[in-house]
Amino acid sequence: MNSLMKVTGLSVYTLLLILVLFGCSAESSSTAAEKDKGTGENKLEVATLRYSGSAGQVTFWELAEDLGYLDPLKLEWTGNSTSGPENIQATVSNSIDFGGAFNGAIIKLKEAGAPITSVIGYYGSDEQTFNGYYVLEDSPIKTAKDLIGKKIGVNTLGAHHEFAIIEYLRREGLTEKEIDEVSLVVIPPASGEQALRSGQLDATTLGGVLQDKALERGGIRPLFKDTDLFGSFTAGSLVFRDDFIKKNPNTVAKFVEGTAKAIEWARNTPFEEVRERMKTIIEKRNRNEDAELIPYWKSVGIESEGGQILEKEFQVWIDWLENDGFLKKGKLTPNDIFTNEYNPYSK
Repeated sequence: MNSLMKVTGLSVYTLLLILVLFGCSAESSSTAAEKDKGTGENKLEVATLRYSGSAGQVTFWELAEDLGYLDPLKLEWTGNSTSGPENIQATVSNSIDFGGAFNGAIIKLKEAGAPITSVIGYYGSDEQTFNGYYVLEDSPIKTAKDLIGKKIGVNTLGAHHEFAIIEYLRREGLTEKEIDEVSLVVIPPASGEQALRSGQLDATTLGGVLQDKALERGGIRPLFKDTDLFGSFTAGSLVFRDDFIKKNPNTVAKFVEGTAKAIEWARNTPFEEVRERMKTIIEKRNRNEDAELIPYWKSVGIESEGGQILEKEFQVWIDWLENDGFLKKGKLTPNDIFTNEYNPYSK
């Protein structure tokens, strides 16, 4: 196991302290909210779901609310998050009701004892939407071996970019000792390009609209892309705490249904119309942000219809973590981690 995985593994185990301090079974503020409209078996148990957003971007659940797919369920924005592990840790600690992260990070959190379940895929990579790992145009870095002793910018450790980088280095023949000599530096996604251009980093991760804007400015080139390694794939999913699902199954079902419908609306609607809708949402929500990233939106980046979760989307990372010695062989299966029970597209 390389030292990067050892460090991130230790950080995951600290989440057990969160379970003790906050208690996953603590009743959320949304549970205490006034019960919403509805009758019979489909009545929503809570009126509002708390979540973390992304500055200057529109998530599929925010799109679903704007399209009316969540009615009468409402969303309560609690602030922005810059990483998946941070987001799902906040879910575990009951700071928010649901959160999303890279599937490998979810496995690590589940292995650490967190009572969470993935319910829908929400981001990934395809031919139009992917993550690239970039160097300056005139950089001497041409191959994986050239990264030894160098610094690569990522948004967080123990998530999508760390897995992709290590997989790339291994496929290119680097030894575990050599991989240990490649440093991953945590930096906000919006700062990665500038850090690369100023020489603070030797390479950086760029994805989506941040990547497109950087390419427009020129002077950088990709070393590799995550799709070079894995093809098109759904990379991350949304999780709820198990106690929340048990207490609020109708609410979870409504949320998953609405989000799934929003994914398909975005997939099947001309992208100019999707962009315009997202721009309008940003303008209406009054969060002191701008919509400059929206014109670069290209695709949903989600492999399966309605974001339904496929076993392979977790099995590939279970195998990866088992082979790396982080996860005991046979301890977890994909069915221990996710459910499609609430997704109408799986039926």
